[in-house]
Amino acid sequence: MDQDYSNMKKWQQKIHEVIFGYHTAAGRLFDLALLVAILTSVLIVMLESVNDIETHYGEELRMIEWGFTFLFSIEYLARILSSPRPLKYVTSFMGIVDLLSLVPTYLSFFIVGTHSLSVIRSFRLIRVFRILKLTHFMGGAQQLGTALWGSRHKIVVFMGTVVCIVVIAGTMMYLIEGGKNGFTSIPKSIYWAIVTITTVGYGDIAPQTIFGQTAASVLMILGYAIIAVPTGIVTSQMMTDARKLGPVTCSNCGEDDLPKRSRFCLNCAARLNNPPG
Repeated sequence: MDQDYSNMKKWQQKIHEVIFGYHTAAGRLFDLALLVAILTSVLIVMLESVNDIETHYGEELRMIEWGFTFLFSIEYLARILSSPRPLKYVTSFMGIVDLLSLVPTYLSFFIVGTHSLSVIRSFRLIRVFRILKLTHFMGGAQQLGTALWGSRHKIVVFMGTVVCIVVIAGTMMYLIEGGKNGFTSIPKSIYWAIVTITTVGYGDIAPQTIFGQTAASVLMILGYAIIAVPTGIVTSQMMTDARKLGPVTCSNCGEDDLPKRSRFCLNCAARLNNPPG
């Protein structure tokens, strides 16, 4: 076990086993209860946005939402108190998500309607994946993030090229079609080019001339080719990274199947003592 964990008091260790652990019956029960609470609280926030339901049951729903917020606040404080490294937990991704999931409800005291942002707590479901034997998805998510970061230079170049294409195409359509066909300005024509090249095709603006329709056809076909480029870039990077990754187990909480190059545990935010890879 981690040295910091061993130095904790008995009551802190017991709380840690329940909140951060999942190998015990109490830990699994806590995760299941947390899963139900998160889903229920998010559902309540969604129901509050329905006018008929808000009119008849708005007050009751708000009281239930405050009840969940109070419970989540206690849980957040318990995580800090029972963490071997409280600061590491607070500044970790899940620690920040836990905090942000509480802020909107308290912020509604000052700004009306901000409690709707409480749906961010749905991100907390990531933590309870382990009770469903889905922890390997966490490693997959980190691998995807690593691949995106590793291919960032190629993606920036690609996005710059796309921006140039839509600016040139929008300007051409402004000159070809003109204001009489809806292309009243270059920015609006660029908007049309973006909508067209992404294959969305709202149809609020459409070329009417033969030259405009020909240029639009070329742009549509180009759009399909452009969609495939980022996929190839990221996939290539993921294949490169996959050769360097392997399963790692956290010595603090027992979380396994962590990426080899992880610096901190995805579950308890403890530092991993891994050899450089």
